[in-house]
Amino acid sequence: MRLLRKLIQIQHDKGFIDDESLLEISSSEKVPLYHLEGLVSFYTYFRRVPPARVSVQICRDIACKMASQKAVAEKIQKEFGSRNDIEISFTSCTGRCDSALSVLVNDQPVAIRNEKDWQDFQSVVEEPDSLKINLPTDPLHWKCNPYQNQDDWYSTLKNLLEQKSLTEFAQHCIKNVEESGLRGMGGAGFPTGKKWQMVADENAEFKTVICNADESEPGTFKDRVILKDLSHLIIEGMIIAGLSVGAENGIVFLRHAYAPEQRILEQAIKQARKKGLLGQNILGTGKNYEIEIFVSPGGYILGEETALMEALEDRRGEPRNKPPYPVQEGYLGKPTLINNVETFALSASIIHHGLEWWQQQGIGDYSGLKFIPVSGDVNSPGVYEVPWGTTFREIIQKAGGMKDNKPLQAFLPGGASSNFLSDADLDLPLDFDAVRNAGSMLGTGAIITFNEDRNLLEMGQNITEFFRNESCGKCVPCRIGCEKGVNLVNQISNQQNLKDVLPVLEEISETMQQTSICGLGQVALNPVMSVLKNFPGKIL
Repeated sequence: MRLLRKLIQIQHDKGFIDDESLLEISSSEKVPLYHLEGLVSFYTYFRRVPPARVSVQICRDIACKMASQKAVAEKIQKEFGSRNDIEISFTSCTGRCDSALSVLVNDQPVAIRNEKDWQDFQSVVEEPDSLKINLPTDPLHWKCNPYQNQDDWYSTLKNLLEQKSLTEFAQHCIKNVEESGLRGMGGAGFPTGKKWQMVADENAEFKTVICNADESEPGTFKDRVILKDLSHLIIEGMIIAGLSVGAENGIVFLRHAYAPEQRILEQAIKQARKKGLLGQNILGTGKNYEIEIFVSPGGYILGEETALMEALEDRRGEPRNKPPYPVQEGYLGKPTLINNVETFALSASIIHHGLEWWQQQGIGDYSGLKFIPVSGDVNSPGVYEVPWGTTFREIIQKAGGMKDNKPLQAFLPGGASSNFLSDADLDLPLDFDAVRNAGSMLGTGAIITFNEDRNLLEMGQNITEFFRNESCGKCVPCRIGCEKGVNLVNQISNQQNLKDVLPVLEEISETMQQTSICGLGQVALNPVMSVLKNFPGKIL
């Protein structure tokens, strides 16, 4: 982290990375210059030339594309394109799909949804320093939050440590999480309790707990809202996990676009430390535990757990081959527990309320609650806390139903990496197996809706372009396959050689699924392939 933090600081202070600074770091840290150049060229946050006074970055991905992105981008270009002090560019998803169209002005988020927003945006561009983001928090809105006020924060952890030995504490927490059936909420769905137990069973003096808060997939923004409203539950979950598996340090790997949420997270950490739950000899247990925040230098690929650890170790964020898995050899080659924001928050809730409460939250035979971000063609895009077993139809109704009462044509049930499903699938329950059996995946649980007027091939093409843009380029199948896939989909869009293109695209997609190192390459073509296979009448 040391090198990247130095580079991030230079970027923050100067606006770019200059040759003199690189030479200085190379000399002081005794690191080859080519290694530093490799870092700077890899991470999207860094730039090598001085910036304009104002940087305007327009989100180009699915939710913003649906929110008249092309027209707004043309309007911005017409208004400000001729000015030398303003730099206009496009960027990947900013994680604010609930307020599309999203624009970053000097890395600060601004929404353009109506004429008033446009006028506010104009003012911010003229005076970027005038933008003050004070996020209102609403922790009581969420059923999983057990605390009525800040004075009660961390009381679950505090009470358990006062009542149990560390061994009893660890056994109690892991048992509850495992028996709850909680699965990882970052997309893979691995059983959480099993992962905790695997790290606990590793015989090592040094272990680390990492909270993956680098959500960057289009349509997925639930962790951002949890960071805003429930940072205390995330931190409590991390401390509980750390003490349970035998770790003494925790790291929150935070997306760089979540600067407003970072300030709230820092306050939650400060509060935990004030209560004696971070630092040396926690509550007289003889156990030490610390949590620090590392701000990601950018890139969707860093959401992949091994790429994330490469970044933490001051290398290019390229996925590792597995095995070994992080639970055995993770950060710095030592056992590492990695869960995402939602998983840690729900773990703390389960341990507070108990198994019976968690089981009662689901519908029928289902247990528990799930945070679901909903975007696209709905009246009220946002994050909704729903019981497992809720149907997709019911979730969309919670989001206000379809905008302008236009019928739903299709939806993505698990974010941009999932396959398109049709209106015939709306009564599927929120369930990993049910969604998989329907031909898609639950993934992050992000629902993106499309009305009857949307060109689904165009939507799938946009997603494929996102994965092409975000591919780290390490493995050949992904590097070449994503680019080739985009070119072939373009041909289909233009009705060129359709019969010749489809078989080739299918072959590339299958090859990428079987041979790509990480999930990005394995799913990159899946959404657009699902459009071609499941909605042929909309394409041909």
